[in-house]
This record gives sequence, structure tokens and C-alpha cells, in this order.
Amino acid sequence: MTLLFVFDMDDVLYDYDWRRRMEGLVELTGVPFAELRRRWWHDEGEFAAEAGGFPDADSYHRAALAAFGAEVSVEDWISNRRHAMTPFPDSFAAVARARELGAVSLLTNNGPLVHAHLATLAHELVDLFEPDDLRTSSFYGARKPDPLVFERMLESYRADPRDVFFADDLPENVASAAGLGITAHRFTDPAGLRAAIEDFAASRG
Repeated sequence: MTLLFVFDMDDVLYDYDWRRRMEGLVELTGVPFAELRRRWWHDEGEFAAEAGGFPDADSYHRAALAAFGAEVSVEDWISNRRHAMTPFPDSFAAVARARELGAVSLLTNNGPLVHAHLATLAHELVDLFEPDDLRTSSFYGARKPDPLVFERMLESYRADPRDVFFADDLPENVASAAGLGITAHRFTDPAGLRAAIEDFAASRG
């Protein structure tokens, strides 16, 4: 039996300030905040991307820039996204402990551009996760809280849900995973995460 520990990224491993990201995109594109949200952050744009609606990073990038009516390089896009992320070192320590107890994987609601550049965007994770285990929801073709994303994650790892631990900050995502028999923890602080990891491992020992 191999335990699998799955972690959300934003607001679990990093403090993610989406307003700061949007302010950066306003500067890069010249498009006002509310208009950026209207043009891209909807079911045919960003949310579709998170659910696998764009086949690769290039198609995502082209579609986003067409919606914005502006040019933003991939490097500036990733740099701006990174600028909105503040690491949680104690959460990284919890992941390191989980890796001692089993396998670890990332599952973050993001599109293929983020997926392709996770090693740069979240470079602190490179020493904690194997490269193939740094995954966005777009990899699975579904986004949390759709149970399909968890079903495909279980299938990909050939994992029994009883042997899987999942941590996320959003209650709807936690509930969806728990509905499939996964041990799901709602993140509020790194100490609680570490304790939940230990409790789960002990329960499956």
C-alpha cells in the first residue's frame, strides 16, 4: 500500500493575492480591472482553461491575448503570476513530511500555461514533487469541485481513495473529494495541515 498525498497550490502552499495579479495585468495590458474580468474570467475563458478547454499552453496564451486585445509575453505572464504568490514555508515542510510517508502530487485549478511553467512559477516545489506530479486541473480535463477531476486523479495514480489524502482551502473542493472516499482536509494553517497528514498516515498504518 502506497499512500498518496495531494495538495492544492494557491492559499495552501502559497498565499495567492489574485487582486495583485490583476493589478499587474492591468499594467501589462492597459485594460481596466473589471474589463479584464469580463473578457476572460468566465466559463469560456479562464474557467474553461482550468477544465481542459484549451489543448496546450500556446492556444491558451493566444486566446487570452485575443480576449485582452493586448500583447503580453509568456515570461511577463508567468512573472506577474509569481508576483502574486507568497510562499508558506511551513506548508512546504508539511509536504516534505508527506513525501516521507508516501507519494505527493499537486492539484491546482489552473490552465495549461501554468501547468507548462509550474517549475518556474512555483520553483520551491521542484525539490518536493517529482516533475510529472506537478499538475493543474487542466491536465485532468476537469476543474475542482467537479468530482470528475478527483476520479481522473485516482485513475491516473491507480490509487484506492482510502489511501489518498487531499488538502484544499475551499470547502466545496474538500467536500467533493470526501464524497469519493478520499480523506479530505480543509486547510486553515500549516500546523493543522501537518497534524492532519500525521493522523491520516497513522490511520492507514
